[in-house]
Amino acid sequence: MNQKFEKLNLFFEKIKTIGFWQRIFGWLQVKILSYDAYEEFKGLESSLGRVTGEAEQSKTVISGLQKDNDYLKADRIKLDESLHGVNEKLEAINGEFSSTKALVATKEETIRQSLKKISEQEVSITALDGKVTNFSGENSQLKKELSDVKSSVASKDETIRMSDKKTNELEKELAVSKEKINRLSDENSQVIQKNTVYEQTEADRKTQYEKEAATLTAIREQIQSDRQKELDDQRAIEIARLEGMKETWGKHQENAKNIIKSICQKHTIEYVDQVPFKGSPDNTIKICDEFVIFDAKSPSSEDLNNFPIYIKAQTESVKKYIKEDSVRKDIFLVIPSNTVDVIESFSYNMADYNVYIVTIDVLEPLILSLKKIEEYEFVNQLSPEERENICRVIGKFAHMTKRRIQIDHFFARQFLDIITKCETDLPGDILDKVSEFEQSEKLNPPQEKRAKQILTQTLEANSGKIQKEAEAKGIIFPASLQKNLKSIPLYEGEDTVVVSPASS
Repeated sequence: MNQKFEKLNLFFEKIKTIGFWQRIFGWLQVKILSYDAYEEFKGLESSLGRVTGEAEQSKTVISGLQKDNDYLKADRIKLDESLHGVNEKLEAINGEFSSTKALVATKEETIRQSLKKISEQEVSITALDGKVTNFSGENSQLKKELSDVKSSVASKDETIRMSDKKTNELEKELAVSKEKINRLSDENSQVIQKNTVYEQTEADRKTQYEKEAATLTAIREQIQSDRQKELDDQRAIEIARLEGMKETWGKHQENAKNIIKSICQKHTIEYVDQVPFKGSPDNTIKICDEFVIFDAKSPSSEDLNNFPIYIKAQTESVKKYIKEDSVRKDIFLVIPSNTVDVIESFSYNMADYNVYIVTIDVLEPLILSLKKIEEYEFVNQLSPEERENICRVIGKFAHMTKRRIQIDHFFARQFLDIITKCETDLPGDILDKVSEFEQSEKLNPPQEKRAKQILTQTLEANSGKIQKEAEAKGIIFPASLQKNLKSIPLYEGEDTVVVSPASS
């Protein structure tokens, strides 16, 4: 997550240190830098989102591990309870086994005593066998006693056998219980080991999560701090800019006046304090017997959105100065340099005069360029050949204008004659049809716009197209059109008809 934020830091440093001229002429570099900074910021947002997602996933995994741990703890409690029950049962079995062993020992002792007694009785029987013959009555009684003893011995043998069987069963059950206890002990050990691993993993993940959350919080706080600092710096810069703009606007008219006076004094140009015509422009200088007007204009409030509208309205209001013959037809409106960004157009062609929007910085070269007019004295400094060329061009323009008016007048009469003949010579139904088609037609010549110049190249290109189309239809264009129009044949192969010049 260690990112240097080079583009963002560079962009913020650039915004902090940017000056007025850099805003005007170096804004493209700032704009490109802002794109790079924005891309880096988007990458930071993506990393932030990814870390947040990983944190959410870690939370989910930790929650699952906690649930598994709870389950394991519950299983462990159950196993401990089962183990406790098995131990109790084992203790009961051991007690019963001890009792059984004591009983078996007692019974063995009883059997041993019985066997000893039987042996003694057998000895007695053996001793008595010799007396059987003499004591037949006693023999019957002894046999009866022997039979009872044997029955008692058999019963005791059965009891011993059942005790041994029960002992074997208890030993087997004890072995099974021991095996179950061992298995439960192994499972308990595995559960404890697994729980230890889970607890260690949970601790590591919790540590990692806390570390990433702390890093994320630090980055978020850093971004918020940088953003707040940027906003504070921008706010301070904007406040300083507005204060500087207000101060500049308040002194703009006086500054413009002082600078123009200083320029006039430096270059020996006449500054007119009181103009000899109606109105009171802010600044007027006299060059080549013409009054050049420089009106200072500045915004009235901090909102510059209405300033272009105000300037456009002022281009109309200066029309009152143009009515004077001695006033130059170029009016200059001097605006503060820090309002250039909102101006949409710096020149206005008002047909009768031109209005130019300038700043204080360009006043000196502008006034010097206007002063160049005095260096010519125009006609007096032209050579005879140059004056003759000028007169020749003007004469040709005058001749062509009058000739065009004459030709247009001629064709107008011809068109009127044709229209008259149509109305008198055409049948009524055809004339009605012609009138119907005439009403449906509409002729739209090219519209002339004030700001659009009619280029000579465009006229020549259009004339060439028309000439080619006419030649394709067989209409001829002589090399010179200075002859009488009626003496020029319209199509190839026609006889030339000579008409007197008076008719043209």
